[in-house]
Amino acid sequence: MNIPFLANWRNRHGAVQGAALASALADDPEGVAELFAECEMLRSQARSAGLELDGSPASLEALDQLMPRWRRDPEAVPWLGNDAGFYLGTVIVRAAEGARWQVWPNGQPVIRLASGRELNVIETGVSWAMTGSPELSQAYAEASEG
Repeated sequence: MNIPFLANWRNRHGAVQGAALASALADDPEGVAELFAECEMLRSQARSAGLELDGSPASLEALDQLMPRWRRDPEAVPWLGNDAGFYLGTVIVRAAEGARWQVWPNGQPVIRLASGRELNVIETGVSWAMTGSPELSQAYAEASEG
């Protein structure tokens, strides 16, 4: 359903949130990165499968091997996908020299590599949660190449 005033409100609201997030990221990049690294739903799913997420590239490979039981709950998939994207971004920022979080004007957090290339890790995480592709370890490998 296309409701023009609602679409306009969402656009303004998203821009305000994006500006606030960008400001917080500029003021306290480590604090915001720690918030992004929490990924509670993903960590819970991993723990229930016997996997402890340690922020390493190897943990991405282990996540790729999990049975995707969450796909039985269509309401959980987008949330888990967001967490997977934030976790992927966290691993990249910690492991790839010069990588950092950045916020697009629409409020979307992304990773900016030292090369200047930007990665929409949230989109990657949601795709992984929904279909298993691309694998998180593959996305990390591509990011580490620059």
